[in-house]
Amino acid sequence: MAVETHPSSNPVAPSGAGGWIVADAGLRLIAAILLAFVAVVTAMTVAGFNVDLAVARLFSAPGVLHFPLAIDTTVTTLRDRGFVAGIVCAGCVLLAILGYVPGHWPSIPARAAAYLTTAYLLGPGLLVNGILKSHWGRPRPNEVIDFGGALPFVNWWDMHGACPANCSFISGEAAAAAWLFGPAMLAPRRWRPLTISLAAAFFVMTSGLRMAAGGHFLTDVAIGGLSSVLVLLLLRPLFYPKTIRPDALA
Repeated sequence: MAVETHPSSNPVAPSGAGGWIVADAGLRLIAAILLAFVAVVTAMTVAGFNVDLAVARLFSAPGVLHFPLAIDTTVTTLRDRGFVAGIVCAGCVLLAILGYVPGHWPSIPARAAAYLTTAYLLGPGLLVNGILKSHWGRPRPNEVIDFGGALPFVNWWDMHGACPANCSFISGEAAAAAWLFGPAMLAPRRWRPLTISLAAAFFVMTSGLRMAAGGHFLTDVAIGGLSSVLVLLLLRPLFYPKTIRPDALA
């Protein structure tokens, strides 16, 4: 069975001729919000009020364990570790394969699965975990002197911190959660408000849990999310150039 190309039979194709314009506009809006947020936080920090430390203090407590939620059963249970995005990505690949299996199986276009998988591998995979977290030496909140650790605090733009590996900048789990905006934006128009809302809620929850546990600063999760959205935007023209009609997605 060949992959269906008609938009009405395609569960992830943007509806109508303007579907990709709407999807792109949505990703650009999310990127603009995150970028503006990071810019404001950075400006406040440069002006003398360190937002990262102030937010981290909201989750800290005096005593030996400065981030008590780090061992909270509910917080540790809800911690995602990128599993949801990984499962969704694998599901996209499986649905694309089913499009070529004889019979009436639910499927998505191979092009959509390739786009989302590439964004996942290059964003949360290579850029975040393969490059930045290994070479950007920013210590995590639970490692800095301000919260009972042994390493000095550094701002997000300083890559010469004392963290040797698997560092705080940027958050891999926040990046993986923000990748979900990709499949959310490709949902049919009638489902898109729900899928985008769920992706946004999951990103906020994942980011909040990592900060509460002392695993990341506010800018780590915000820039982590921004990185995935930017990768989605940069890759989109490669997989869906303007010469391809938005309703011909297979």
